[in-house]
Amino acid sequence: MPWLPRAALLWDVVLGFMGTAAFLIDLGADLWAAGQYVFSGRYLWAALVLALLGLASVALQLFSWVWLCADPAGLHEPQPPGRCLALLHLVQLGYLYRCVQGLQQGLLVWQQEAPSEFDLAYADFLTMDISMLRLFETFLETTPQLTLVLAIVLQSGRAEPYQWVSIGTSFVGISWALLDYHRALRTCLPSKSPLGLGSSVVYFLWNLLLLWPRVLAVALFSALFPHSVALHFLGLWLVLLLWVWLQGTDFMPDARSEWLYRATVATILYFSWFNVAEGHTRGRATIHLVFLLSDSILVAVTWSTHTSWLPSGIPLHVLLPASGLCFLLGLALRLAYYRWLHPSCRWEPDRVDGTRGFRSLEGLQLPHNSRMTRLAQNFFPRVREEEAALPQKEEVNGVARPSRPRTDGLNW
Repeated sequence: MPWLPRAALLWDVVLGFMGTAAFLIDLGADLWAAGQYVFSGRYLWAALVLALLGLASVALQLFSWVWLCADPAGLHEPQPPGRCLALLHLVQLGYLYRCVQGLQQGLLVWQQEAPSEFDLAYADFLTMDISMLRLFETFLETTPQLTLVLAIVLQSGRAEPYQWVSIGTSFVGISWALLDYHRALRTCLPSKSPLGLGSSVVYFLWNLLLLWPRVLAVALFSALFPHSVALHFLGLWLVLLLWVWLQGTDFMPDARSEWLYRATVATILYFSWFNVAEGHTRGRATIHLVFLLSDSILVAVTWSTHTSWLPSGIPLHVLLPASGLCFLLGLALRLAYYRWLHPSCRWEPDRVDGTRGFRSLEGLQLPHNSRMTRLAQNFFPRVREEEAALPQKEEVNGVARPSRPRTDGLNW
């Protein structure tokens, strides 16, 4: 293989290894924090940390197991027997198994002088599932853990070393998940356009700059009203769950597991934007932004009338204005991304998960991850009508086919 493709394949393996290492380090930091809370007699804080870890882990195993059961028979051969896979997920090791499986496939492809189209497509298939699971884990566990640690720091007025470690690893985990998810979405593009450094940096920054003020607002509310934060979350979460249901999501293979997906998306929407439906989404994104902004401003106003309720060691009079500046900068970067860096695509009709509508040169059906492709179709808009009217063709793996005309507007 030429040097550049081999280097790109090696870089994919390195990124996969670093993502797995970041997950393990973040897990270790959370367990360390829980242990420190137990040793210092703060059993409620330790219980909350472990509860968030447990709930997120169970959700990840359910997603992983449902997807494995829905994939075509023989796609993941060779793999452990069904009972062994079920046991791995039962003991909460299903996600790590997928990470190891993805690394093995990536190394296999990199070591081959001329990897087959099937091996390349299967490596992409596994990577996309891992990226999706990592994003779910980020908003089900890492972001809530970061919020909890910040609330504890605000209540106590000081930060212990293990709390700083937890905050740092949480930010690294969130950053990595956002970049990895964006990279996986770009992999689904029909044109296979490379992930540019500029678009990656801007996408990462606007997500992080908009997420940080929201996390601080929820942490501040938790510190001010620790007995009401569960009611606050549940109330907003139910509204967001209803909103997701009204958009008619169709991501999971059956109706029961679809509610697991909707509940997870509602949790993501509590902190950040996540597009779940194709079409004109600018209005939905604006409604969601105003909704979260109003809630966050209400929390800030509440703090201004209850400043004596928190210790004076935390400079909130500096943090809150800084969060406002982060929000404005993040909003500006978000608008710039969608104006200049967000690609348009000519999407093909949906295909059955696990297979593609064409074959490789070896005569094998290529694996196709329709789960991530659906999200990419929601995220990336179709080309404009005047562009779609041009008699252009796309070529994928040597197979040329007509472009599909655009049928909707820009997607946010």
